Amino acid sequence: MEIRRVLALRKRQVLILFVLLGLSRAGPESARYSVAEETEIGSFVANLARDLGLGAEELSSREARVMSDDNKKHLHLDLLTGDLLLNEKLDREELCGSFEPCVVHFQVLLKNPLRFFRAELHIKDINDHSPTFLDKEILLKISESTTVGTTFLMESAQDLDVGSNGLQNYTISPNSHFYIKIQDSSDGKIYPELVLAKALDHEEEPELRLILTALDGGSPPRSGTTLVLIKVLDINDNAPEFAQSLYEVQVPEDTPVGSWVITISANDVDAGNYGKISYTFFHASEDIRKTFEINPVSGEVLLKAHLDFEVIQTYTINIQATDGGGLSEKCTLLVKVIDINDNPPEVTMSSITNRIPENVPEILVAVFSVRDQDSGDNGRMACSIQNDLPFFLKPTFKNFYTLVTEKALDRESRAEYNVTITVSDLGTPRLKTEHSITVQVSDVNDNAPAFTRTSYTLLVRENNSPALHIGSVSATDADAGANAQVTYSLLPPQDAHLPLASLVSVNADSGQLFAFRALDFEALQAFEFRVRAADAGSPALSSEARVRVQVLDANDNAPFVLYPLQNGSAPCTELVPRAAEAGYLVSKVVAVDGDAGQNAWLSYQLLKATEPGLFGVWAHNGEVRTARLLSERDAPKHRLLVLVRDNGEPPLSASVTLHVLLVDGFSQPYLPLPEAAAGPARADALTGYLVVALASVSSLFLFSVLLFVAVRLCRRSRAASVPEGPFPGHVVDVSGTGTLSQSYQYEVCLTGDPGSNEFKFLKPIFTNLSVQDSGSNKGENANFRNSFGFDIQ
Repeated sequence: MEIRRVLALRKRQVLILFVLLGLSRAGPESARYSVAEETEIGSFVANLARDLGLGAEELSSREARVMSDDNKKHLHLDLLTGDLLLNEKLDREELCGSFEPCVVHFQVLLKNPLRFFRAELHIKDINDHSPTFLDKEILLKISESTTVGTTFLMESAQDLDVGSNGLQNYTISPNSHFYIKIQDSSDGKIYPELVLAKALDHEEEPELRLILTALDGGSPPRSGTTLVLIKVLDINDNAPEFAQSLYEVQVPEDTPVGSWVITISANDVDAGNYGKISYTFFHASEDIRKTFEINPVSGEVLLKAHLDFEVIQTYTINIQATDGGGLSEKCTLLVKVIDINDNPPEVTMSSITNRIPENVPEILVAVFSVRDQDSGDNGRMACSIQNDLPFFLKPTFKNFYTLVTEKALDRESRAEYNVTITVSDLGTPRLKTEHSITVQVSDVNDNAPAFTRTSYTLLVRENNSPALHIGSVSATDADAGANAQVTYSLLPPQDAHLPLASLVSVNADSGQLFAFRALDFEALQAFEFRVRAADAGSPALSSEARVRVQVLDANDNAPFVLYPLQNGSAPCTELVPRAAEAGYLVSKVVAVDGDAGQNAWLSYQLLKATEPGLFGVWAHNGEVRTARLLSERDAPKHRLLVLVRDNGEPPLSASVTLHVLLVDGFSQPYLPLPEAAAGPARADALTGYLVVALASVSSLFLFSVLLFVAVRLCRRSRAASVPEGPFPGHVVDVSGTGTLSQSYQYEVCLTGDPGSNEFKFLKPIFTNLSVQDSGSNKGENANFRNSFGFDIQ
């Protein structure tokens, strides 16, 4: 029979387990499981992966987590198999006490996407506790006049087990006067009553000792005993009477220990010892005896220990009043504990991400739950964060919240956030709990390097040394790490003919620019190129800046004399009439300088003369003029050395030699001149060279010069007289060339005889313009023929 009973019990447990598993499969978000208490650690409870319809790999990838409402780790989830295992031995009596069923609520949290599954674990009771009596001895004082059939309330035993394993029966040792009667109470418990079966006789038997045994329904059953001492008393015909059968009192949970709670009062009309009443707790649990005490004489109930609303909200205390004759009466004291806001809210972080990328909206930062053990408004909670942060709280499940970014973050604006989660209850006074989270924003390559300027202008003096550092470009990147590592490079020039690669280079790391070779201002005065700054991100971002290099002129070109030309074969000879006045224009030295600015400013100086003081040179335009009136005593031939110097630092110079002949009139025989045999061919070559040289200095006047030459040649062919001999005349007009400021006209005729170097005759050329002052000797209105055959107007 015992074996059949055990088999039937196990079949019933298996059936309940299958029912719970069926419920869990039907609704995985509210699954129910069961396990017997004291089951070994690591025992299998259920396969969550199968119940949730997920694979074990998905449980691991979604970071499945099991959390209990009491924040204790009763269960463990094996992510490899999906099995739910016991993480500790469960004691049903410790978890639930006398409450039945004993249920531990837990949640399964899945991420990516976020999902909650709520489940219950039922703890099945086993018979691991024996019934116990709190008092090892029960004293009963019974009058001998008590009638047969009178019942006496007995102290009940305590059994921490529940259900069939709980207290089931009472027995008493065999005797002829009493037997046990079992009574059921409204709370489902049983109480023993001692029933008088035979009248007592104080004289015959003043005292009885009986053994009261309490039995539970376990297999095998457990038991506990206590001694019942019965003293037979003389007659007492009035029992104590309470003023009311039920007393109710409300006590705040923060009431100090030792405080008065209430006074219970009973009255007995008997006199003497039968009228003296003593008060005791009746059927009081261990919690009641630890928390309260009663004055046996006055009936005052005092607080013996601190109250805790979160543990016990109501105490039901049975109080018995017994007179001196052994008669007793009972009443009930109901103590309601008033909740005080003495528990701050609790915050439990389930998941947290301390580093999030920028430029991504609505990122899950944290998952947490809140709890307050108080009740009413004291247990209602409000959750918040700072207002100035780009985050918001989102309620997801009962008392569960997620912290999510409300927009894409920008690391360059702010790289770190300190988020304080504040949970406060609605009690008075309000209690709050704060939990701080540090969130760091990781960098994304979303900022291109930015140059400090959009364009750079660099000044480099020509003739620089190769690899000279000529300047730098600089760009910064607001990103961090590799995304902020800037490298520089040259872009292909827009001008395809600009040899940029042979002119400059850039340091890829520092942005320093170097000149590859020496620059020449006369060849290249300025050039432009672009520099790119790129970061090391993926993909890389870049920007460009324009760089203009201006070459500064250095005084590296000496002045070059255009007129008179010094070719080493035919020195220039100027004719000056002896009748010339002071300031007469003898000639004009024309020079150019390849440099620019003040390096090309020219000044003229007479270094040496055959007769000092006779001639002078104007410093700014190079005009050679007579310094005084000529006399017969002056030598006919003069040699002048003119120095042309620029304004550079240091200055450079060139010199030119002028030969001057003093003549009485233009009709006298010509003086011998060297290299006259060159004839018209040499004159043509020199004329062409001078035209080209003067045209390079002032290209704007080239067309007018050519036109003027053509007009003069036509006029000369019609009106000019030809001198003796076959010597053609050549007229060239040079107006405004070099530093000349006035116009002069000469006609030069050269002999064609290779053995003669002297003038045949000199004849002035007159234009059709009327000459008002024919006797004037001013250089501006005089017409002379020089040794080169030029007409200089």
